[in-house]
Amino acid sequence: MSLMESVDGQVKGASVWAAVVRLGRLMLDQVYPPGCTACGAPLDAHGGLCPQCFAKMRFITSPMCTVLGLPFETDLGDARSAEALADPPPFRRARAAVAYGEVAGTLVSRLKYGDRPELAGFCARLMAQAGPEFWNEAPVLVPVPLHPSRLRHRRYNQSMLLAQALGKSLGLRVEGGLVQRHRKTRQQVGLSGDGRARNVQGAFSLDARALERLGGRSVVLVDDVYTTGATVKAVTNVLLRGGVTTVDVLTFARVVIGEHEPI
Repeated sequence: MSLMESVDGQVKGASVWAAVVRLGRLMLDQVYPPGCTACGAPLDAHGGLCPQCFAKMRFITSPMCTVLGLPFETDLGDARSAEALADPPPFRRARAAVAYGEVAGTLVSRLKYGDRPELAGFCARLMAQAGPEFWNEAPVLVPVPLHPSRLRHRRYNQSMLLAQALGKSLGLRVEGGLVQRHRKTRQQVGLSGDGRARNVQGAFSLDARALERLGGRSVVLVDDVYTTGATVKAVTNVLLRGGVTTVDVLTFARVVIGEHEPI
């Protein structure tokens, strides 16, 4: 077989496969019509929001606190929020794609409890845009872990799914086994700030072998929601004690005081 015949055969094969994929998508759309990931309103394609739900999302952009990523009403320059000054976090910076609200809460709830792991890809696309200053360092992505018993019950860790989707889109490594939750804790929802901190105190540990694989690279902790920061602060302290030099935090949503909060 000549080179041209070989190339022609590959092109034809690729065309046939592309046609099969398109047909499969069309058949899937007939069975499961594309809909808004939040309200289910009809859409032209899967994995998006309708205009009404999109308008309800509050994306967090500058101006913001340079440490906690809290949005400011006016541009204060390179300023820190009162929260960051009163209680400096152990991590370097925290960023979130959106403020926690009705639509963001629906997406998180469905991803976390509604057996909708495919929503991680949509959330991760927004998260990648929320932390552009993180990516130049080629950090390692580390998801906040679940306790093994909760992982068995839920079947997947939403933070791991978010980290994997981010890693795939940005070409970054994910270390899912670096941090382990060795003590089972109660869910944080409904606890006060102090209660959340006590709940996760001493709950995490490091895998020494995974720590060696970091090779001195910085870490970006990945989670779904930043509420009081108790969990990511506890994980950050464990990482810093283990020898990690720099930790940043990236979540899909974060609670802004005085606005919609998780229930």
